[in-house]
Amino acid sequence: MKRERTDFWVGLFVVLGGIALVFLALRAGNMSSFSFAPTYQVQAHFDNLGGLKVRAPVKSSGVVVGRVAGIGFDNERYQAVVTLDLEQQYTFPADSSASILTSGLLGEQYIGLTPGGDDRMLAQGSEIQFTQSAVVLEELISKFLYNSASEQGSTPATTQ
Repeated sequence: MKRERTDFWVGLFVVLGGIALVFLALRAGNMSSFSFAPTYQVQAHFDNLGGLKVRAPVKSSGVVVGRVAGIGFDNERYQAVVTLDLEQQYTFPADSSASILTSGLLGEQYIGLTPGGDDRMLAQGSEIQFTQSAVVLEELISKFLYNSASEQGSTPATTQ
């Protein structure tokens, strides 16, 4: 009898440990918010995606309103194409803008939606016209270093 009780508690502990591991794996993989809410897809074109990944959040005013469904390349426009799954409970004007933003200085990248003022709303298959690409930290550093080097080289030398 005592052995059966011990086996039960050990088994329960193993099952709870397994559930905890699955939960942590889903959190680490950015899949913890399985949303079975109906969605609609819109597309946006960007010049530079930075480190944006599929399943990255789409936020508006800090609220997650969707996820990045796919990333591709448009051979005609030579730009990256991002497909967004937006939840149907959130509607945005057709002239809304999308920006690739970063959480913190070196955090994950996400898409921020800023609503416009149009009477028409984004619908299935719509395209977001106004986009702002990712700010790449390496490009900013190289521009800063290049500008500071050119300023030092252009100052006239003084003779004493």
